[in-house]
Amino acid sequence: MGPSILVFCTAATLMLQPSVSYLRNYIDLSSRNLSSVPGDLPKEAELIDLSRNLIQLLQRGDFRNTPILRFLNISWNCLESIHPEVFLGTPLLQDLDLSHNCLKNLTDQPYLQRAGNLLFLNLAYNKFVTMTLAREFSSLAKLERLTLGGNVIRVGDFGNIADVELRLLSLHLEGKLLYEPGSLKDAYARRLQVELNKEFPLHLINDALSFFPEVELLKLPEGCRELSRQLSQRAEIYTSRLFLTNVSINWSDFTRCVTVALNTTVSHLSVSDVTLHRLPQTDTPMANTSRVKSVTVREVTVKSFLFSQEAVYNFFINMPVESLALTDTAIIHMTCPKSQSPVTHLSFSHCSLSDTIFSRVEGLITIECKTLGNLRTLTLARNNFKSLQSLSKRMRYMKSLQDLDLSFNRLVYDGQGECYWPQNISILHLSSNSLTSSAFQCLPTGVERLDLQNNQLSVVSSSTLKLKRLLSLNLNANRLLDLPVCDNFPLLQELLLRSNSLHAPSVDRLESCPRLKTLDVSYNAFMCICPLRGFIRLGLESEKNRTGVTFLQWPQGYYCSYPEAFKDSNLNNIWISEISCNTGLLAAAILCPAVVTISVVLMLCRHFDIPWYVGMIWQWTRAKHRARHQLRPQDLVGIKFHAFVSYSQKDRDWVWDYLLPNLEGPAGGLRICHHEKNFVPGRTIINNILTCVETSRRCVFVLSAHFIKSNWCHYELYFASHQHLARSSDSVVLVLLEPVPQYLIPSKYYQLKAMMARHTYLEWPQDKAKQRLFWANLRAALQADLPDLTVSDTEE
Repeated sequence: MGPSILVFCTAATLMLQPSVSYLRNYIDLSSRNLSSVPGDLPKEAELIDLSRNLIQLLQRGDFRNTPILRFLNISWNCLESIHPEVFLGTPLLQDLDLSHNCLKNLTDQPYLQRAGNLLFLNLAYNKFVTMTLAREFSSLAKLERLTLGGNVIRVGDFGNIADVELRLLSLHLEGKLLYEPGSLKDAYARRLQVELNKEFPLHLINDALSFFPEVELLKLPEGCRELSRQLSQRAEIYTSRLFLTNVSINWSDFTRCVTVALNTTVSHLSVSDVTLHRLPQTDTPMANTSRVKSVTVREVTVKSFLFSQEAVYNFFINMPVESLALTDTAIIHMTCPKSQSPVTHLSFSHCSLSDTIFSRVEGLITIECKTLGNLRTLTLARNNFKSLQSLSKRMRYMKSLQDLDLSFNRLVYDGQGECYWPQNISILHLSSNSLTSSAFQCLPTGVERLDLQNNQLSVVSSSTLKLKRLLSLNLNANRLLDLPVCDNFPLLQELLLRSNSLHAPSVDRLESCPRLKTLDVSYNAFMCICPLRGFIRLGLESEKNRTGVTFLQWPQGYYCSYPEAFKDSNLNNIWISEISCNTGLLAAAILCPAVVTISVVLMLCRHFDIPWYVGMIWQWTRAKHRARHQLRPQDLVGIKFHAFVSYSQKDRDWVWDYLLPNLEGPAGGLRICHHEKNFVPGRTIINNILTCVETSRRCVFVLSAHFIKSNWCHYELYFASHQHLARSSDSVVLVLLEPVPQYLIPSKYYQLKAMMARHTYLEWPQDKAKQRLFWANLRAALQADLPDLTVSDTEE
């Protein structure tokens, strides 16, 4: 398939998208070697694809049984003739593709009189010589997009569509084109799209720039030289938006074309799918002023190997325009403008930028950019940014910045170090990163709309910065266990918590959100037990407009996950009786003094987290006591590792960032076995698991929701449990990374349920103050004097 056909197919796909998206009954008859339209088409057909067949003739009754047909594709056939009444039975037809056929005369298209509802018509790549449109085209009053092809264009050819207001007129020039100046004057379209070839008349581009608000030139030949010449010779250009698509060009011609365009009356210049050759070694001069308001460059491919990247970046960043976008391009850095930039809207989305963006290093000092002070909107989505703190430094001097998009990166913040955001940021997009709860300590305090969805937040702590102007907080798809308290967000109006881990939201926390109007807690694993009664009552009152808070997705997005009797039932249909939740009142009245005393003790214990510390110290003491008793030598025969670590691949980051550094090396001094390091290539996974379990004194299982979904983790647990019975020792250590209630564990994993009921497991604390005791406890449980490894053992 030739390049021109590829371009056409891409454009056709985009054109068909609006009309096809809502169709339900799609009949695919493409590539069936059909010589005629089948007579058994179903009446409910809305879309029929007859492309790539051998149909030569459309007859009168071909579509008499398809009254609701809206889309018809007969491209890539051998059509030579179409009956005038072939569309008599298709009054709803909106999209007709007759491209790549053998139709010969555009002046003879009588079938269009029966297609008055057409929105899209494609007649490109037929055997038309001239583009003289038949009078039947005047009946297409609703037509929005028209695609044509031919070799000759004369004045008056488009007279029959002079009253039709097209959104797009697409011309595909086939072979050497004869064009009469002024021929496009009768065609009214919002955008003119022209696919050029090597031999095209200059008058065509001149008329395009004179008659159409938007012009798109595809496959512009000769490196834009003729276009640059025409642009430089015109004082005024009617076209306000100029698009150059699928361009292969030298750097010098590209920069000349852009520089010339900047001095025209065009308000927007867009260059896409561009291939650059002969890139520079030194900076390219850039004009200081521009009449163009915005420039967009996307999908750039570089064909040079030796060139100055800084010179290329400097050309783009120093453009004197209000809006600049360089997207879908594999750039790894962007320099800082040499002087104060007039750019107010800047986008570098879907590139490969790193944390050093806009900065430069001189010696050991990082010089930050101070010439983007007018910037109001900055889009940096889908790049390779990692440090939230570093990016705050990069934007420190962007005093006018209001809207910042950093979504779909790999951002983290460990809570260490100060952040330096400009205070005017009011909209911040941080979705789809790797941020934890500490990210709230590294935010601009003036933010009004904050998007943190699809991260790893588990709690919104009281140490969060006070965001006095925050109106909307999006925490969808995180790991939150309860509703956040709004003490630090006094003006919060919208709170989104869809798809978290909320089992029984604490309704009383909403009392700290006096201005809250919209709440979304849908698609959480609700436990329909007594603590949920208040939340259900609030939802029912919201449904009846008795509260000031609107529950989004209520009631279809709110259903029970536990107990089994209520599973998958909507919360508005659940009734939890009051007596079932208050049976302890009588006992409380009788044993009031004891209950009060116990309650006070429990509250103090909970407040100071005493049970956790007592439990951890007790486990540490037991582990030390066991360590003082010398193991029998026969117990360590064949043992090479202190422990084999089993975990889900989705918990890999925690294992590599926390577990292994605290157990191995100088911190722990233990020898740890895990599949990414110790599985032997070529062996089966089962043999690798058996070998690792047999050569490890203990097995550490990192339990999480991902673990119970992993079949391989289940195999490792199975073999470890049998090894435990064989050795008659406490060889299994369970580390609970996140809450995993037993009712969520599938019944087939009975061994895991039994182990969790029988073994005391270690819970990973979110509080950093508790983590030192956690690591001490775990190291004590694994510590043992193992025989030294030989060189051969290490290699194995």
